Amino acid sequence: MNLSEHLTLAEVIRSDSAKRKGINNQPTEEHLKNLKLLAEKIFEPIRKHFGVPIYISSGYRSKELNSSIAGSSLTSQHCQGEALDIDMDGSANSITNADVFNFIKDHLEFDQLIWEFGFNINPDWVHVSYESTGKQRKQVLKSTKSGSKNVYTSYKG
Repeated sequence: MNLSEHLTLAEVIRSDSAKRKGINNQPTEEHLKNLKLLAEKIFEPIRKHFGVPIYISSGYRSKELNSSIAGSSLTSQHCQGEALDIDMDGSANSITNADVFNFIKDHLEFDQLIWEFGFNINPDWVHVSYESTGKQRKQVLKSTKSGSKNVYTSYKG
């Protein structure tokens, strides 16, 4: 099933953790509606701008799957079908995670955008969410580790 021209449901529900643990990671009808909106407002503009495949490292997570992943937030927008993690590392093209992050920051409406770990030149991956009610906070954060905790600070590019 396609969520948009270039994004399938299989891509956003794929989870090795769910497979290993025997967890059902199928979205509800409401979450499916949110995923289609996320594909339209976030994924497709990125895909069309760069003109290359965009790789999703984490998309939809059922509450059961989310709670089985260490460090996952209980209020994660992934559980609502409102968030994607994009990771261009290892792709055959020259698009970086930083390129994707900066395009989203400068050109798209979004709820939350996070530079996830990595270094000052490139994050390990990009987290982006789109609030299904349409009320976007445009919150831009940087995630770092402090011991075993994730620390989120305002992004200062």
